[in-house]
Amino acid sequence: MAYPAVQIRPFSHPKTQTNSTTPLSLLPKCTSLMELKQIQAFSIKTHLQNDISVVAKLINFCTLSPTPGFMGHAQHLFDQIPQPDVIVFNTMARGYARSETPLRAIALFAQTLSNGILPDDYTFPSLLKACASSKALEEGKQLHSLALKHGLGLNIYVCPTLINMYTACNDVHFARRFFDMIDEPCIVMYNAIITGYARNSLPNEALALFRELQVTEVKPTDVTMLSVLSCCALLGALDLGRWAHEYVKKNGFGEYVKVNTALIDMYAKCGSLEDAVSVFENMSVKDTQAWSGMIMAYATHGHASKAISIFEEMKKARFKPDEITFLGLLYACSHTGLVELGFEYFHNMSKKYGIVPGIKHYGCMVDLLGRSGRLEEAYKFIDELPMKPTPILWRTLLSACSSHGSVELGKQVIRRIFEIDDSHGGDYVILSNLCAKAGRREDVDFLRKMMKEKGGVKVPGCSSIEVNNVVHEFFSGDGERSVSTELHSALDELVEELKLSGYVPDTSLVSHDMEEEEKEITLRYHSEKLAIAYGLLSTPAGTTIRVVKNLRVCRDCHSAAKFISLVSRRQIILRDVQRFHHFNEGKCSCGDYW
Repeated sequence: MAYPAVQIRPFSHPKTQTNSTTPLSLLPKCTSLMELKQIQAFSIKTHLQNDISVVAKLINFCTLSPTPGFMGHAQHLFDQIPQPDVIVFNTMARGYARSETPLRAIALFAQTLSNGILPDDYTFPSLLKACASSKALEEGKQLHSLALKHGLGLNIYVCPTLINMYTACNDVHFARRFFDMIDEPCIVMYNAIITGYARNSLPNEALALFRELQVTEVKPTDVTMLSVLSCCALLGALDLGRWAHEYVKKNGFGEYVKVNTALIDMYAKCGSLEDAVSVFENMSVKDTQAWSGMIMAYATHGHASKAISIFEEMKKARFKPDEITFLGLLYACSHTGLVELGFEYFHNMSKKYGIVPGIKHYGCMVDLLGRSGRLEEAYKFIDELPMKPTPILWRTLLSACSSHGSVELGKQVIRRIFEIDDSHGGDYVILSNLCAKAGRREDVDFLRKMMKEKGGVKVPGCSSIEVNNVVHEFFSGDGERSVSTELHSALDELVEELKLSGYVPDTSLVSHDMEEEEKEITLRYHSEKLAIAYGLLSTPAGTTIRVVKNLRVCRDCHSAAKFISLVSRRQIILRDVQRFHHFNEGKCSCGDYW
């Protein structure tokens, strides 16, 4: 229903009405903006439109669900208050910080400052959260200076949000400097900086700070453990993850559903699917995230049938799937060639469950089509998306073109990539290798020249392995620089032994103009082989070797790893940027469909 325009009169605090039906008593039953406006109309009818406490409650209700409609009405109400106080402003700032337009909180703050309203210790947290979500570092720095000016720079509520703002804006160095200035940081501050390290892919720094925390009197929380487990997952450090699991159990965090879900994720990413399953099966309470985590764990390890089976159990248990659930299912279908089932899940997302596909779901569909060789269909799928394609979508198809030897379509795809971003060195390398394998030397030379002109830089391959609770990193080419004579010699001997068992280096992957022997040496010192060789040297016979790589494993290293598992009688678990490969007795769990 329509409501009359509010007449502005001086705000007052009238006596509390004796009538049991007041506008505020109706708010808990309110479910829409229209109903809220009806309650506002009722407040006018009962002469409470000038009571600041009533208007403040109406504003607060709007900010609980900060959609554009609710926040627009909250602003309308706020603008009618002749002299809003800092409490009402803080409510508005909190709503904007959680809305689609967080920086409006900063604009409103500038307006209130000019009206003489002074901020308090609840003001800056919301404003800093707005800067964090918008990655507005400069505005955040200005707020930091203002907080210092008002004597709130080291306030217990302000400090964690300052740390969070700096880490969200990728200035982790200053966040740590600021943290170190705090004499007695509380656990919320520790959590902010540890989470910031994890968010910025600095797991070693996060874990080092967690160790420092343990010698203080400050007690970790479940939030702390979520970040610690995330860091173990990033590193792929199983032994460290198992230690963290023991810490979880000893300190009473084992009943937290989110912590158990993080344990499932950590074990899955560290290559121990058995431990992930054990955690899942022993959970007394499960939620959608836990089920989705287990589906994703099976999917990344190549067990599509188990991922689908878990999904069926999830439905029987009457848990509603979410976008992560379907991401896991699509991932499982993509890596096992289940094209029709993948399309069925994709369509059911929106039709049956009302879930709008995101860019990652579209990426899985492109990957699904690309792996199965339906390249033209994948190209058309991207071209007809209801959103602007990202370079990652086109790169997924470019990788598929490389796998299937489609040079001409690869050239079309890279043109589409360059329309968005022409500075990614990996794009040039993929197409260059594809052209080299097809004997297109002119195209190879042209791509090299273009890459040099554009300043494209290829991300170097990096593989890590954990031995005795220490994570060791190796970069492609390290062996050529003789970082370890012993490792260098061991890898040379290993490759010769592999050749006797039938291994043939795939030198077609090396596009440089060099002799065949030089090409073999370049392949030999890929980061995966260096890490595996180090594992063979540094661990007892029979020990499983677990390696994490930052890029997709190349065909030659995939072939070599199969032979290494055969001649060494070791299981090798290799996690690359896309999935897990379990090598055992000369075979890989992916069935060479990767």
